[in-house]
Amino acid sequence: MKTLLVVDDNKDVLTAVKLLMRQKVDEVVTTPDPTSLPQLIRKHKPQVVLLDMNFRSSVNNGNEGLFWLREIKGISSEIAVILFTAYADVTLAVEGMKIGATDFIVKPFDNNNLSETILGAFGKKRRKENQTSSPQMLWGESPEMQRVRTIVERVAPTCANILITGENGTGKDLLAREIHRLSKRSGNHIETVDMGAVIETLFESELYGYVKGAFTDARADRAGKFETAHNGTLFLDEIGNLPYHLQAKLLTSLQQRRIVRVGSNTPIGIDIRLICATNKDLPRMVEDGQFRQDLFYRINTVTIELPPLRNRPEDIPALVESFINKYANIYSMSGIRVTEEAMKRLCSQTWPGNIRQLEHTVEKAMILSDGGVLGIRDFDLHEQQADNGNNATTLESMERNAITSAIKLHGGNMSEVARRLGITRQTLYNKMRKYGI
Repeated sequence: MKTLLVVDDNKDVLTAVKLLMRQKVDEVVTTPDPTSLPQLIRKHKPQVVLLDMNFRSSVNNGNEGLFWLREIKGISSEIAVILFTAYADVTLAVEGMKIGATDFIVKPFDNNNLSETILGAFGKKRRKENQTSSPQMLWGESPEMQRVRTIVERVAPTCANILITGENGTGKDLLAREIHRLSKRSGNHIETVDMGAVIETLFESELYGYVKGAFTDARADRAGKFETAHNGTLFLDEIGNLPYHLQAKLLTSLQQRRIVRVGSNTPIGIDIRLICATNKDLPRMVEDGQFRQDLFYRINTVTIELPPLRNRPEDIPALVESFINKYANIYSMSGIRVTEEAMKRLCSQTWPGNIRQLEHTVEKAMILSDGGVLGIRDFDLHEQQADNGNNATTLESMERNAITSAIKLHGGNMSEVARRLGITRQTLYNKMRKYGI
């Protein structure tokens, strides 16, 4: 149930917001008296509060709004608070963002913008609930993942910038959230930006925000990801896809620890913990002039490489069990189990799509299966390697053959070999030493 609580001493504003939102949320509660906030929150349990910054009292200049913002967060840190402010108090509203407000609206307000902002706050609340209820990192028992876990437990409490590398589907986004959960910033937001999905022309407004009138559709001030991640974590996924000409601007923001909104000249200080992720070979991109060396050094104080699933088959049974539990809840199933023969076959696959592919395979098997026992025929598995006299009967021999074949194919160009195999050159050299190549 979506419940909105509106607090404003202007009764015309209360009436206007209630008329605007009554068809878009389940309940709109209004009050002109901020002192009634604690009682109303306990009674109606609103997910979103629209809070005026100024009331008719001895406290002025927006400070009363900041006081009640802190009071609301003290009652429940989960409530999304949108600040209602006059244009002259925008600076105070930004201060409110830093201490926990979700967004702010400048009066006089545009109906469409107000509606979108309020509904967006409900959406953020649902996403946060989903993140909170999602399972924590499943480490497994493999030596590779235990090494990763040791590194994470050491660096998570620090403010060090972290670069997560690994193939697609290895769980880089989940690891970033685990690092945030274990950090001293876990009580604040982790904001995610998919750098591969951000349109170049919207890069600055997405990360730095904008002020009203900065461009045609900028009808109100809006904070960017840097600001909303203040005192929390900013996760830049697919950082290797950031165009070269935009890398300098990102570097400047990280070095100066302040940003300027589009259309403004006022710098805003930011305090974020940076985590980046990529499946690309950034050192190679630096050599090729595709990625700035200074930015590379800035983002990878600590590099954590997630191993592909084929290198840790002993973790597959635990992963399969976790996926069965997940989709059993989603699809209202019970008593689902995997036969021993099917589990052995799952563990013998190379899984080029890694954990993501395994999860989709388990989900599909559960959906299409006629019973509670999943056998080999229930899984969409293909023979990925046959024994054709090449002694390719183990994962180790399969990996060795893949490396030697790639070396022959690329004439000994190790950078190309690593790129084709989807690993870093350092990992390639380690594997070559392991297999005596």
